[in-house]
Amino acid sequence: MSRPQAQEQAVDSEGDSSLYRRDEEGTQSSHRMLGFSDALLSIIATVMILPVTHTEISPEQQFDKSIQKLLATRIAVYLMTFLIVTVAWAAHTRLFQVVGKIDDTLALLNLACMMTITLLPYTFSLMVTFPDVPLGIFLFCMCVIAIGSVQSYVLMVTVIFLPHISKATAWCKDKLMGHRESPPHNVEPFSIDLHAPLSKERVEAFSDGVYAIVATLLILDICEDNVPDPKDVQEKFSGSLVTALGAYGPQFLAYFGSFATVGLLWFAHHSLFLHVRKATQTMGLLNILSLAFVGGLPLAYQQTSAFARQPRDELERVRVSCAIIFLASIFQFAIWTAALLHQTETLQPAVQFGGQEHAFMFAKLALYPCASLLAFAATCLLSRFSTAIFHLMQIAVPFAFLLLRLLVRLALAGLHILWELRPEHPQPGQGEPEAQSQLLPAPC
Repeated sequence: MSRPQAQEQAVDSEGDSSLYRRDEEGTQSSHRMLGFSDALLSIIATVMILPVTHTEISPEQQFDKSIQKLLATRIAVYLMTFLIVTVAWAAHTRLFQVVGKIDDTLALLNLACMMTITLLPYTFSLMVTFPDVPLGIFLFCMCVIAIGSVQSYVLMVTVIFLPHISKATAWCKDKLMGHRESPPHNVEPFSIDLHAPLSKERVEAFSDGVYAIVATLLILDICEDNVPDPKDVQEKFSGSLVTALGAYGPQFLAYFGSFATVGLLWFAHHSLFLHVRKATQTMGLLNILSLAFVGGLPLAYQQTSAFARQPRDELERVRVSCAIIFLASIFQFAIWTAALLHQTETLQPAVQFGGQEHAFMFAKLALYPCASLLAFAATCLLSRFSTAIFHLMQIAVPFAFLLLRLLVRLALAGLHILWELRPEHPQPGQGEPEAQSQLLPAPC
């Protein structure tokens, strides 16, 4: 056997032995478990809007103060439970920022924590359905305590003391069975920096999960409420399924408008985090608040789909929908504003002040807050046309996204031409003024 072949075989054997050594130690990468946890947490945080969206309001009832108080109470409880789930997710993120690999014990404890979290929507439904009975609140509090105990104590104690226990076990084994050469185990003290940036990848994964589930909940409502009954098709529509589906036209219009809203808010979120280097604690908190109101978009769909059934309450329902869209989008804009305060650390140069994408990002993130606020103000002046105003906003905003880049590019090109035509504009080669002129974006 030649020497290169022998060296190659030795390297392969070392690689194989390292793989076997990892298997013998019982540790493995935590990426798949973290992906599973993020997906489950995003689902649990989002489905808790269902008891709110399924609030039964008969066609004879008016959207009066009693109904508004009921919805406001349920929305407040939903926001509280959403924040509790996201706090659990943030603690989970912080913990596994310092845990590189997991073993069977950590994996099983994580599953126990996830199982407890999955009970939160049930306890939330009990609280909403029986607000005067303390059992629902008691069960909810017990779930929260169990989640905190598993995450803050059991997992943390395992991470802190397990290396010392392993080292003591290895020492005793060496004394009983004789000394054997083994690689030194350096036990580093456990520490966690609460001010360290959040994991950008996990923030994106959790956010994508919430947006995807919200979009899925919309079509579930369509499948549940807007499939004609065969008996009604035969009796009321003379057996014509097309005519029967035409009766659900407003509901389908509300679905397409709501899905477009969810999709475009995700698009703005994706564009923002595409330029984010690090996610600070403030950005993480604002992202959670934005996702909380994104989770309320199925409620906005339920309100807008009720226009045809209860036209007398359309003004109040339009305002509720506009408020949810405004809050979901304004917190996105606040994320970018918070990132600009530390732009050299948190943002790519293209979206910093003076960057080529700065104006475009500003316009993209400000589009939905401005449109929803304008629609809300228009309904105050033209209450008779509130439904038309809301549907016009839903139709116009997607086209505005398509035209936005073109308009921003044309505006920047015009500003660049005006800058070039200024009489006091310095010629290239004059040092500092030239460096200042390079801050302007180049025309496309």
